Amino acid sequence: MSMRTNPFEEVERLFDRMGRQFEEAAERWDAGESLGRRSPSAAPVDLIEHDAAFEVTVDLPGFDREDVEIRITDHTLRINAERDERVEDEGTTYLRRERSRHSVSRAVQLPEAVDTEAVEATMSNGVLTVSLPRLATEPSRTIEIE
Repeated sequence: MSMRTNPFEEVERLFDRMGRQFEEAAERWDAGESLGRRSPSAAPVDLIEHDAAFEVTVDLPGFDREDVEIRITDHTLRINAERDERVEDEGTTYLRRERSRHSVSRAVQLPEAVDTEAVEATMSNGVLTVSLPRLATEPSRTIEIE
C-alpha cells in the first residue's frame, strides 16, 4: 500500500513557521530590541522660528560633543552622532552586549537660507541646541514699470 502525501502540507508548515517568526520579530520590535541591524536612527528634533534666527534642538542622550558632527548644505542641517564603546575587559564574560556602537543621524530642512558663518551650537546633558541666524535680506520694494 503506497502512502501519498498532500503536497500542500509542506507549504502550510512553511507559512505557519513564517507567521511565528513574524510575530516574534514584531514582539522584539515592540520591546525595543534590535532585529540584528544597526542602521542610523532618527533623533527627535524641535525646529523653532525666532525673528532673527532658527533654533534646532536635538536629543542625543549618551553622546559627548566630540561624538557629534554638524553640517549645513543647501538649506539642510545635517546632524550625525556616533559613539564606540568597545572596551575589552579582561576576565569579563558578557551574557548580552548591545551597547558597543551606536549612531544617530538627522537631516532638517530649513525654511530659508541661514548665515552659515554665524551658526552656533551648544550641548548640555545630551541636548544639542543649534542657533541658525537668518541671512540678512533687503526689504522688498515696489518697482514701477516704465
